[in-house]
Amino acid sequence: MPTVAIVGRPNVGKSALFNRLAKRRIAIVHDQPGVTRDRISAPCMVTAHPCTIVDTGGIGSTLDDGFAEQVTLEADIALETADLILFVVDGQEGLTTIDEALAQKLRKAKSPVLLIINKVDHEKHDHAHTEMTRLGLGNGLEISAEHGRGFAELTAVIDEHLAPLAGEIEEVVAESQESGIRLAIVGKPNAGKSSLVNAIVQSDRTIVSDIAGTTRDAIDLPYQFKDEKFTLVDTAGLRPRTKRDESVEVFSAMRTEKAIRRADICLLVVDLASGVSAQDRKIAQLILKEKKPCLIVLNKFDLFHPGAPLKERQKEAKEQVRRELFFLHYAPFVCVSAKEGTAVTEVLAKVLSIKKTSQDVPSTGNLNRMLQMAFEVNPPPSAGKGTRRLKLYYATTAVNERYHTIPVPTFVLFVNDKSLSTQSYEQYLSNRLREVHPAPGIPVVFSIRSRRRRKLDPRSL
Repeated sequence: MPTVAIVGRPNVGKSALFNRLAKRRIAIVHDQPGVTRDRISAPCMVTAHPCTIVDTGGIGSTLDDGFAEQVTLEADIALETADLILFVVDGQEGLTTIDEALAQKLRKAKSPVLLIINKVDHEKHDHAHTEMTRLGLGNGLEISAEHGRGFAELTAVIDEHLAPLAGEIEEVVAESQESGIRLAIVGKPNAGKSSLVNAIVQSDRTIVSDIAGTTRDAIDLPYQFKDEKFTLVDTAGLRPRTKRDESVEVFSAMRTEKAIRRADICLLVVDLASGVSAQDRKIAQLILKEKKPCLIVLNKFDLFHPGAPLKERQKEAKEQVRRELFFLHYAPFVCVSAKEGTAVTEVLAKVLSIKKTSQDVPSTGNLNRMLQMAFEVNPPPSAGKGTRRLKLYYATTAVNERYHTIPVPTFVLFVNDKSLSTQSYEQYLSNRLREVHPAPGIPVVFSIRSRRRRKLDPRSL
């Protein structure tokens, strides 16, 4: 699809404009300059012609954490690939020398540039374009990304620029609407999530730094592997709540948790060199709580007992992950080195294997025979001092493939009284089910429902 890039100096409202065009809060909006550091893309939801909008890091100013050069590079790449450029300036603050320098650069761009004068929130702010004509990019459009002023005119102008490209994209619109397998790449800060993404796509699409917390937004990157489409969602590293000292970090954590809920499968990236931490376990518990398919990626394997034989290193890694993440026992793992590019292709190959496994669901007959056998071998405990026990009448499987490419089947058990079921007995049934139907990477989800057997009416005989 055509690409519309949003550029400008920090804190002029680019992320607010991006969110309104996407009709959902994707980019972080904050009054702290330099919050957006990576290219973030999403389908535009307000134009008649489909397009992809790209939010870039603020360019033209010096950030205090050493990212200015890389952020500028990200914006330059967006300028090279965009079909239309939205140059955003602050209508209240007025022109700055950075705006003028950017305008000089944008006048040389191969694609059309549309000047957007943002923060014209009230009528008293109108006519801000008078000063902006000095940029040599026309009068510009006065809008308020926060309040929606001027957006009807803005979308009309965007559509006007996209109209010539509409005929070229009609054939690919349907395919581009599907994001393929959504992979949420999660883990604690500095575990190597962005390095893993870059190694997979073989491009420096996300910023990699030794500074923990570099990635603050959830970044969607499309990729194709073995004729299968993927969307890699690189998320911010989840810190312990007590260490989220910035409001931006709180927002980032919320985005990460939302990305987990929306994902088809989660890649839990663990820094194997430093070992499984308490924060790794908390993230794993969040994945378990959301009942998500999972693959554990043990990163930095090149630094894990480098002098020992390979088989011993692999055995030690397996023992460590199974010991520390025992409750996530259904998740397989791969040992990789994102920095060295070692075994990176095994990650997506394993994901495809998990997808194939999810489609192999036991039949209703086999499910009932297996569960009835489990009840006979180890009957449920009685409820207190009484004689009532959990009884299984019937079991079936519900699979919803509409919303996820890797669906998690729900095993629906109809019983006499669901209050008689215990967590320990459900775990026992889960273990027995896995013996017959292993399904690596897929959690076992039970839905237990009470159903009384109807008494037979003699009149019906």
